[in-house]
Amino acid sequence: MNSGNAAWMLVAASLVFLMTPAVAFFYGGMVRRKAVLNMLILSAGALAVSSVVWAMWGWSIAYAGHDVGGLGLFGDPASGLLLGDTMKLGKDGAYTSTGLNAIGHYPVDIDVAFQMAFAMIAVALISGALAERIKYSTWLVFVALWITLDYAPMAHMVWNGGLLSSTGTISKALGAAAHDFAGGTVIHINAATAALIIVLIIGKRKGFGVEVTRPHNMPFVMLGAFLLWFGWFGFNAGSAFAANGTAGYAWVSTSLAAGAAMLAWGFTERIRNGHYTALGAASGMVAGLVGITPAADVVSPLGSIAIGAIAGVLTCLACGLKFRFGYDDSLDVVGVHGVGGVTGTVLIGVFGAETGLLAGGSWKQLAVQVSVAIVAILYSAIVTGIIAFALQHTLGWRVSSDEEMLGVDLSDQGESAYDVLAPAMSLVNIGQ
Repeated sequence: MNSGNAAWMLVAASLVFLMTPAVAFFYGGMVRRKAVLNMLILSAGALAVSSVVWAMWGWSIAYAGHDVGGLGLFGDPASGLLLGDTMKLGKDGAYTSTGLNAIGHYPVDIDVAFQMAFAMIAVALISGALAERIKYSTWLVFVALWITLDYAPMAHMVWNGGLLSSTGTISKALGAAAHDFAGGTVIHINAATAALIIVLIIGKRKGFGVEVTRPHNMPFVMLGAFLLWFGWFGFNAGSAFAANGTAGYAWVSTSLAAGAAMLAWGFTERIRNGHYTALGAASGMVAGLVGITPAADVVSPLGSIAIGAIAGVLTCLACGLKFRFGYDDSLDVVGVHGVGGVTGTVLIGVFGAETGLLAGGSWKQLAVQVSVAIVAILYSAIVTGIIAFALQHTLGWRVSSDEEMLGVDLSDQGESAYDVLAPAMSLVNIGQ
């Protein structure tokens, strides 16, 4: 066992775990104050349900189980942490791992933790598109089903030798190895596609496109963005699976892309609206982090800056499309994570250090990256559509119109984030 790699990967897993609370604050600040607790608890629900599902069968479907049917779609759900031989009880009465990670030579149970945190953040991202109108109870059921049927199989397809992997059917057919270092397809394209499908099924918020809705707490948004940037070092550098030079470079490329995207978003905003906004800075940071995720280890420093800048401009422009096309992606999950994820995934075919077009490579790398992105979108759309449609016609996704107008914090959680009536009540009591 390599204890240095084990220590680093435990830190990386903890950093990725932090990203879901960061998303809670990022999203929580963007909504109106009558829905902030609902946004926070949706991320809390993602943490709780993902933990249990991942341990029970998600890890097995994604990584531990043998490929079912030889199709490269999902692994055996009964070969993992609970029913398989991943863990054992030692002579000292303490549970421990039965094997080592093949790259970093650290215990496999640390892999379980690291990948569990990935599952948490992936599903938590979806909640931003559904803000201010969904039931917490339905969300909990959705998280369990989506991790089981969508996320875990997608991780298997991309990162465990499946259909969309570097050794999968698509890569072999097109003659280039598909590359997704830390989750451009598995996390961002997957979550954004799922978000769009659910939004189309459940419909718009009351007043969408008519009422002006602004973030109720920009410090929350900025705090969430800063914590996401910090957590992303575990997300990307941890995907090297060792404390090595690849991890160090992924740290650097992550910051280069995030900084370039924040600046590019700000310049775009300044030209369009005349202001550099804090919301734009926070969104630009995240756009750059999303864009570099699949490519963090295989593009040069200049390539990282280019990907960040391109992602910053494209995502800034894309966020306005929801008003043109009439879909209520409340907090721009599709615009930032969908467009950013596709941008980073495809641009590996352009900026990849050895196989990209600018490095003298052929069109094969670009073709395989585009193909993998398309297949990931189709898979996520189909599976999420089935889950979301089933929940719509059983449990129901939305609170009632009156409850939505009152606010989901009061109607669904039975509490409010800010006790705005207390001062007024105190004055009334004093007057009496």
